[in-house]
Amino acid sequence: MDVVLQRGREGSLLRRHPWVFSGSIAVVTGRPAPGETVEILSHDGEWLARGAWSPESQIRARVWTFDPDEAVDEVLFRRRAESALGLRRALGLTEPSAAFRLCNAENDGLPGVIVDHYAGWSVGQFLSAGAERWKTQIVDACNSVLPARGFFERSDTDGRRKEGLPAKAGLLAGAEPPQLIEYQQLGIKQLVDVRRGHKTGAYLDQAESRAYLRTLIKPGASEVLNAFCYSGGFGLHAAAAGAARVVQLDQSADALEGARSAAELNGLGAACEYLHGDAFRELRTLREKGRAFDVVVLDPPKFASTAAQVERALGAYRDINRLGIQLLRPGGCLLTFSCSGNVSAELLTGAVAEAAADAGRSARILNRLRQAPDHAVGLSYPEGEYLKGLVLLVD
Repeated sequence: MDVVLQRGREGSLLRRHPWVFSGSIAVVTGRPAPGETVEILSHDGEWLARGAWSPESQIRARVWTFDPDEAVDEVLFRRRAESALGLRRALGLTEPSAAFRLCNAENDGLPGVIVDHYAGWSVGQFLSAGAERWKTQIVDACNSVLPARGFFERSDTDGRRKEGLPAKAGLLAGAEPPQLIEYQQLGIKQLVDVRRGHKTGAYLDQAESRAYLRTLIKPGASEVLNAFCYSGGFGLHAAAAGAARVVQLDQSADALEGARSAAELNGLGAACEYLHGDAFRELRTLREKGRAFDVVVLDPPKFASTAAQVERALGAYRDINRLGIQLLRPGGCLLTFSCSGNVSAELLTGAVAEAAADAGRSARILNRLRQAPDHAVGLSYPEGEYLKGLVLLVD
C-alpha cells in the first residue's frame, strides 16, 4: 500500500526526517491497518521511504528505512539492535552491572521503541503503532544481541493514546524481574523498580550531568539542594563527592524512600536529609527559613507535553528558577533542566534569565548540559534532543 504526499512536501524525507504528518498526505491507496508497512511516495511517484502506518496519530507514518532494498522484517530489527548495541559498547557502557539505554527510538532507527537495560534486565516501551505491531520481533532482536534475564514492558505512557493504543505493562520474555534491581552508574549503586518507577524505572539520561555536578562540590563544605530528586541521583553523586549536606526534595514519599535506600546502600546516608513535599511550596518555605546552599539542582518533570502548554510551562520555569537562585549563596551554582521537548534551549535560557532578574541576582553560564550519549540524537531528527540543562554561577 502506498502513501502519496502532497506536491512539495517531500523535503523533510529527503533530509531523512522519519515522520510523515497527516497534512502532508495527498492519497493513501488501500486501507492499511495500524502498524502495517506502507511505501511513501512523492506526488510524482518517486519512492522516498518505507514506514509504519498510524491512522490515529497526527504522525501518520514513521519511517523504518530509506533504503528501497531493505525489507521491514526480523532481519531489519536485528540489524538495528546490533547497531544500537555497538554504539553503547563503544561508549564503554555495557558492563554486566551497568544500566544504559540500548535503543533510543527514532534516533536508533526503531521509531517508537525505547529499551533500557538494567544490569541484565531489559525494560521496553513500544510507543507507536509500528512498534506495537512488530513488538515480538523487536524483543527477539534485542534479546538476540543482548540476552536479558527478563524483558519487561512499560508501555503505559500518555503518548500511546495519541497512537490509538491502550496502555500495557507486563512480562514479554524470560523471568519476572525482582521488586528492585540493583545497578551501577558512574560508580554509584542504585535501585530501580521497573514495575512502578517513572518511564522504564529510572532516568538514565542524566548520567553525564551528575558526573559534572561532582566537579562543583567542595569536599566537607558544600551544601546541596536536589529538588525533584526522584531516586536521588544528583544528591548521591554530590554526597559521594564529599558534600557536607545534601537535601533531597520530592513530593513522592516512595521516591524519597528509594533515595534513602540508595544512600544507605552506598554508605552515604549520614550526609543526606530528606524533605517530602511540593517543590514550589517547599522552596518558598526554605527561603523563608533563611536556608542557603552552595549548589541547587532543579530537574523537574515535563512542564509542556504539547506546544499549547509552552507559555504556561515557561511561567513555571521562571518561578522555580527564581526560587532556586534565591536559595543560593553568592558564588553558588545552579544546575537547571528542562525535559520538555516543546521548550527549546533558547526558551529555557530566556526563562532562567528572567528568573535571575526577578531575584535581583547576576549570573553567568558556565556550561550547557544535555542527555547522556546513550540517548543519542539523530542528526536529521532534532526532536530527539529533548533534555536541556544550564549551569549558572550566581553572584
